[in-house]
Amino acid sequence: MRNILKQKVSLFRDADLIREQNVYPYFRVIESGQDTEVMLNGKRVLMFGSNSYLGLTNHPRIAEAASRAIEKYGSGCAGSRFLNGTLDLHVELESRLAAYTGKEDAVLFSTGFQANLGVLSALAGRADCLLLDEYDHASIIDGSRLSFSKVIKYRHNDMEDLEHRLRNLPTDAFKLIVTDGIFSMEGDIARLPEIAVLADKYGAAIMVDDAHALGVIGANGAGTASHFNLTQETDLIMGTFSKSLASLGGFIAGDRDVIDYLKHKARSLIFSASMTPASTASVIAALDIIAEEPERINKLWDNTNHMTMLLKENGFNTGDTQSPIIPVRIGDNHKTFLFTKALQDNGIFVNPVVSPAVPSESSLIRLSLMATHSFSQIEEAVDKMRETALMLGIGLELKKASA
Repeated sequence: MRNILKQKVSLFRDADLIREQNVYPYFRVIESGQDTEVMLNGKRVLMFGSNSYLGLTNHPRIAEAASRAIEKYGSGCAGSRFLNGTLDLHVELESRLAAYTGKEDAVLFSTGFQANLGVLSALAGRADCLLLDEYDHASIIDGSRLSFSKVIKYRHNDMEDLEHRLRNLPTDAFKLIVTDGIFSMEGDIARLPEIAVLADKYGAAIMVDDAHALGVIGANGAGTASHFNLTQETDLIMGTFSKSLASLGGFIAGDRDVIDYLKHKARSLIFSASMTPASTASVIAALDIIAEEPERINKLWDNTNHMTMLLKENGFNTGDTQSPIIPVRIGDNHKTFLFTKALQDNGIFVNPVVSPAVPSESSLIRLSLMATHSFSQIEEAVDKMRETALMLGIGLELKKASA
């Protein structure tokens, strides 16, 4: 009996095969704060794989806010929001987030993943329909499975395909279109204006996952709906705190009656412990900094445009990115691992994206920019990327640059 679990997992060899090639890129241990430079195995490495878009994770005001919250409330809430775990700090943050996103109300979840699980499983039932962009985040996919609803995927940002799917659904069915705002691997933006037209035409509601859009696009970083001036047409705005907002947790914002419904129906809220006081206070401090320092978002975009330009000039294929998430197409799993390892050895931290996340022929390096990167750091990274690509023979598979 003791060997049952070992037998269950014995056929999983993927990780061992990568380890045997000395190119295993996962669970790398960082020995410093999440900044533009980190310590990895005692060595300085430029970080181009972080989601800290505004560079706030080490901001002293956020650290101070977290420390004060621990002094006042302790390290945790010892229960769920539904029962004993609601603090005045949670309520304050929910009010701030509702105002920030232009909605009536908001409710916090302990993670962004739990937000999508709770919202989708609570809103959609067996007679309902969820329409998902095929590139939506895994938390949306898993939330839709828990809903037991009819789940329909449409081709990525393909509005003709979305309309075709909507047209074939019962007119009286509850229909919810769920899309990432900025897509987490490709870096492109949802075609929200066209989605809004189709939603109105076919009687559907809209939910946008703004995990990678908050602090990046929209008025003062308020997200995708704000970016397109479609806040009222977007029924639900979901976001996370682990990217621009320098903390951990998630939320959903919408009409007050919808949020009240979710507070009483979302199982991942009711049966999970509350966000910690330190995490909650950190988000409030991050919102203060964003409001007071709008130049951070401008610098983020300056950095994004500079790196995108340099990558293209050096022959790299960056796909259709429209954001600080920049994919660099490699097109082969093994070469993607080799490229990642060689860059790390040369002082550059990047993230590989390989099958099954994407087909092997679509494998890529995912770069992400911070407002706190300097142009010199960006230029160093691109120079080393080009050197490494040529050394590995990857350059032949990239868009050719002048010799």
